[in-house]
Amino acid sequence: MSVIHEIERELAEATERLLATAARLTDEDLRAPSLLPGWTRGHVLTHVARNADGCVNLLTWARTGVRTPQYASLRAREAGIAAGAGRPAAEQLADLRDSAERFATAVARMPAEAWTTPVSGMFPPDHPAWYVPIRRLREIEVHHADLGAGYGWADWPETFVRRELYDTMLWLGDESPVSEVVALAPGTGEVLRTWTGLGDGPAVEGTPRELLAWLAGRTDGTGLRLAPPRRPTRPDDADARLPLDAADARLRHDTSNARLRHDASNARLRHDPAGKPPSPPRWPKPSPAGLPAEPPSSWPPAGN
Repeated sequence: MSVIHEIERELAEATERLLATAARLTDEDLRAPSLLPGWTRGHVLTHVARNADGCVNLLTWARTGVRTPQYASLRAREAGIAAGAGRPAAEQLADLRDSAERFATAVARMPAEAWTTPVSGMFPPDHPAWYVPIRRLREIEVHHADLGAGYGWADWPETFVRRELYDTMLWLGDESPVSEVVALAPGTGEVLRTWTGLGDGPAVEGTPRELLAWLAGRTDGTGLRLAPPRRPTRPDDADARLPLDAADARLRHDTSNARLRHDASNARLRHDPAGKPPSPPRWPKPSPAGLPAEPPSSWPPAGN
């Protein structure tokens, strides 16, 4: 069984949860603000429906070999959301259900060999078509929580959290505002995984769910714990053209300053380990770079 079958099942369950929430919303509820700045709940539901159609376009591209953009343009995408946001609740619900069914049908129609076809969303990088259902699941789960209608990031399934945190850490890299990310087991605090060699700054620790909610911009990081990085920030070696003696002197000076900064940072963190982490970069990217062309048996790969 490939990851496609795994995601199909998760997609069906996530879609039913979203439809159940949407079915409870009235016209007035849809005019109320969502948790996304500037968007009502009607904007969110319309976006999820149009995203389904955009994902159908990508699968059509993979199946036929004819380049079919996810959206005609960024402006057209935004115009479609704005145009549909004010519709009555019954119309929104029907659109949400019908668009989800169109995507499910497109997945079912895909020949096995088409899943390896590279496709491209509105932004890079390109990715093989098998990753499109994962992107669709991300849209459903995250925007379901964005409705602010009884389903939040605390309700995300564990499999979704594990996959999304893994992918986020694949592309975060030097865009990270922290030096390390440490995932801790809920309840016990056991270290599940540590990502090191990221950016400058402190290490941040929390459960996978708390870390993902912060990295996804759905919390400000309250509840996460800051800790000193394992080693001082590496001194700046940008000027490698200095004479050897001058370079040695600068290295000694910079190393000393780096150690002082590190020690001062550690002292602050010991006094305030519950401080909020810095803001993460914009999330998400369409996909991590370097995905395997063939659909793997599971994602993340076994052992990750």
